[in-house]
Amino acid sequence: MQIDDKLLDTVSEQAKASPRLRMNYNLHDSLEAPAQRLINAVEPGTKFQIHRHQNTSASTFVIRGRIDVLYWNDYKEIIARYNLDPKNGVYGVNIPKNTWHSLEVLESSVIFEVKDGPYRPLGDEDVLK
Repeated sequence: MQIDDKLLDTVSEQAKASPRLRMNYNLHDSLEAPAQRLINAVEPGTKFQIHRHQNTSASTFVIRGRIDVLYWNDYKEIIARYNLDPKNGVYGVNIPKNTWHSLEVLESSVIFEVKDGPYRPLGDEDVLK
């Protein structure tokens, strides 16, 4: 499979049409796969709750666009902000497991994410309220 402008444009158009303003395109074979690899098209205004992954780190790379990745403490205070912008030579971050984080989309963007599988939906204990 080729990952090209046509694929990214298609997923981006789906994100723009989605009420959540984002759309993922899975590259892994199943939710049980040991590596969860996906393209995620995201639009400004999409909301990412502050969350963590207790069993895996996550790597996020910007293919196009610009996003901020925010790290939070237990008191809902921002402790780090990483501006991912390929035009400035900053492509991605590795988010350690158990790290509270969220994303802020600064312009129409496409990101590539990788984390260990199998897929586990976030539980109440994985969302910072």
